[in-house]
Amino acid sequence: MNSAPTEGAPRYYGRPLPTPTRIELARRGAQIARAFVPRVGPIALRQIRNASKGPLDAGLFAKPLREAFEQAGGTFVKFGQIIASSPGLFGEELANEFRSCLDTGPMVPFEQVKACVEEELGRDLDEVFATFETTPIGRASIAVVHRATLLDGSVVAVKVLRPGIDHLVATDLDLMQPMFDVLVKQTGAQIAGATLQQLDGLRIQIGEELDLRNEARALAHFRRLIEDSDLKLLAVPLPYPEFSGRNVLVMEFLDGIPIDDIGQAEELGLDPAPLIDQLIRGFFTMTVRWGTFHGDAHAGNLLILRDGRIGVIDWGIVGRLDEATHRFFTRMLSAVLGDETAWRDVTDYIINNYGTAIREAMGMDDEQLSQFMRMMIEPILLKPFGEVSFAEMMNMTQVQVAQANGVQWQHQSWRDLLKRIRMQRKLHRMAVAGGGLMTDFDRGNFLLGKQLMYFERYGRLYLADRAILSDRPFLEQLLAEDNRQDPENQS
Repeated sequence: MNSAPTEGAPRYYGRPLPTPTRIELARRGAQIARAFVPRVGPIALRQIRNASKGPLDAGLFAKPLREAFEQAGGTFVKFGQIIASSPGLFGEELANEFRSCLDTGPMVPFEQVKACVEEELGRDLDEVFATFETTPIGRASIAVVHRATLLDGSVVAVKVLRPGIDHLVATDLDLMQPMFDVLVKQTGAQIAGATLQQLDGLRIQIGEELDLRNEARALAHFRRLIEDSDLKLLAVPLPYPEFSGRNVLVMEFLDGIPIDDIGQAEELGLDPAPLIDQLIRGFFTMTVRWGTFHGDAHAGNLLILRDGRIGVIDWGIVGRLDEATHRFFTRMLSAVLGDETAWRDVTDYIINNYGTAIREAMGMDDEQLSQFMRMMIEPILLKPFGEVSFAEMMNMTQVQVAQANGVQWQHQSWRDLLKRIRMQRKLHRMAVAGGGLMTDFDRGNFLLGKQLMYFERYGRLYLADRAILSDRPFLEQLLAEDNRQDPENQS
């Protein structure tokens, strides 16, 4: 390889989260209770009375659950974005209901926004901006975004962290795990497994998002990589580091519509299919060549621009693969493309990083585990998007773990649900090194899996008859370039 893949990634520093006090936990807990109990409580009680009838229909709890998430705000809206962009994991009905979380958050008074920008830049607003719109164009969970014009006439987007968001996030994360343990018992296996599998990665993600200097470096970095890769349909905003800091980011304004807004795309006469195709091509180019990629490509972060390109925004989360994870990824691609020897490598990497406990949890020897991995991975990457189901793949793993541990997967008693939750958490955290934080291997694969969930959604919308690995010559060329530079493949 050229070098360790992470050397080709922008430098990121996670912002340490404060430790919430008991008073903060109690106050926030009361706010969360006011959001959830009136909406979800009656449904949970109904489910307790009718537990023998099976999992709760998503149609009954999707809307009240989304309303509770939005009223609670903060990290709950952030998690709602994952649900909204992952119908393959959470189900179409739940994902569609949570669509509003992609750009929903409480208003921040403009005086607070103004004060934050001026404090960060050390200048009055009118010393930097010719105009600054008081109404935000974006209200996400972590920050708000305002459109403005620099003194030279450049139209920019100004991203400003919500005041006190670090304390809110830290408190939420400490409260969410036990709360979700109770909540997911009453909403069925699919959301239970999916919720617990996503929660650990959220803490690391948000820690990096809370320092906007990370995103400024990422914007500059990925603009260079895109230029080097001749991906002309991809657009990344130009950052203005001289007007940015830890809590404020000024960047080029990209004018477009959300990638999954089919109606507006048709009105504008734009075809999203080639844009999604180049987005996927760009993902593989970045990941194979440099071991780095956009780590949160949900629908709110992808825009169909009016000039016919696809704008990729919000680079607060970037996937960075260490050398072992990068090789795991490239060997997995080689295996799916026909290299039979690579399946053994894929299994070895999983065992080496998760330990022999993975075999015990799955109830398999090495050869059986290798075949199981193949059975899970190949369909996801080789079947047309219209036939792919990430949820089926995840459930396949959960069912296998349940059977190996003597738990009936379809049983709905509280005791068995708690057993299943513990098993799912154990499987997910096998490589975790203390404090609930992921290893580099675990984090890299968490973000890779999340992008597959997102691509499944866009592929179903616009490329239903194609597979994610449909461009075999392109991928084989990428892997050949990588292999020629791998010392293990040189004589």
